Amino acid sequence: MYKATTRHITVTVTPTYLADQSKPDEGSWVWAYTVEIENGSREPVQLRSRHWRITDARGHVEEVTGPGVVGEEPVLSPGDSFTYTSGCPLPTPSGFMTGTYRMQGPDGGFFDVEIPAFSLDLPEERRTLN
Repeated sequence: MYKATTRHITVTVTPTYLADQSKPDEGSWVWAYTVEIENGSREPVQLRSRHWRITDARGHVEEVTGPGVVGEEPVLSPGDSFTYTSGCPLPTPSGFMTGTYRMQGPDGGFFDVEIPAFSLDLPEERRTLN
């Protein structure tokens, strides 16, 4: 589990290797990651967009941006949380991801919330990022 807090918004990520969807002999390894976003602030916030940096074991970086997450732009009232699961294929047996969520406050202003860097490693391998 990986965790980061920005402006009282806590993002927790738990990655899981998906052996049944991976095809190592074809150069494809797949992970799921579950994200929980908790609003510990005193004001409601809305997740408007995401920005991911995905790095494979060869150092190749792919950047992904887009509106919301899993087709949603959730509003989190104080004390609320939102959890979703998504996936990431890699052409190498390990890598890592990090990024930001763009949030909007009740005054209409925007701010970025850190997504903690998290490691994508095979279960039998040593973790490369803590």
